[in-house]
Amino acid sequence: MRSFRREKYVPLGGPDGGDGGTGGSVILEARAGVDSLAALAHRRQWKADSGEAGGPANCQGRNAHDLVLLVPPGTMVVDETSGLVIKDLATAGESIVAAKGGAGGRGNLFFKTSTNRAPRECTPGEKGEVRRLLLELKVIADVGLVGKPNAGKSTLLSRLSRARPEIADYAFTTKAPILGIVAISRDRSFVLADLPGLIEGAHAGVGLGHEFLRHVERAGILVHVVEPCPIDGSDPLANYRAIREELVRYDAALGERPEVVVMSKCELPGSDDVRQALARDIGRDVIGISAVTGQGLDTLLRAVVSELDRKGTA
Repeated sequence: MRSFRREKYVPLGGPDGGDGGTGGSVILEARAGVDSLAALAHRRQWKADSGEAGGPANCQGRNAHDLVLLVPPGTMVVDETSGLVIKDLATAGESIVAAKGGAGGRGNLFFKTSTNRAPRECTPGEKGEVRRLLLELKVIADVGLVGKPNAGKSTLLSRLSRARPEIADYAFTTKAPILGIVAISRDRSFVLADLPGLIEGAHAGVGLGHEFLRHVERAGILVHVVEPCPIDGSDPLANYRAIREELVRYDAALGERPEVVVMSKCELPGSDDVRQALARDIGRDVIGISAVTGQGLDTLLRAVVSELDRKGTA
């Protein structure tokens, strides 16, 4: 601000214009308990407040408060122009300054010197940073349910947690990951994610393959749900191998991810024969479960907890 001290008994008052305040920054912070980007999705621009102008009597303008936007842990911050990942807010508490506020301008008192005792120059405040960012949420879950569409993953999630995903007798009822908290005991629990069903060619981007597979990357343990009598008449064993191939071809590390294999809908006639055939084919135990009757759910939880203990999570 440009201002001069003018008082009756101070003939040589001189300049007294204060500096302006700093503008607020836009900050992205990962916060536990925030489970989606829905609160940010319906607004195209987020802007922090400007700093206040300086005043006479060398009064500095007030700095503006930062605008803090809360996002779920697992949010990727990507520069829209270059496509580069700026920050992976993988854990709660991590933050990044998405757009820095501009510095405040200088009042004319700042320019006072021994030879320039009445400066009239002052500078405007700097403009704040403007950036175009993309926010991409990758699910972070202790356990992820994978399998073909309509394999019974959503029903299983609803039985093990309080999540209420859409359940219907047709494929692709789950179009986005759904999280649920599974309580093991009073003081222990884990996050279970119902991931959208995969189809052949997903690793090459068929359908929404890449979008779905990115969520699988953030699941620490995979529960592979196999349907004994698929509605499309396909072979359950071939379905299991197809999903495994899609995971490995997308990212070889997913092939090394701990996996618990379950046969859903074991209340159906002949399902146990299919379960035993699959167990022989892969050389591992396959847990038979029924989300309808509750059969095998305790066994499944014990197997998952054992894997979590081995990884040191939950």
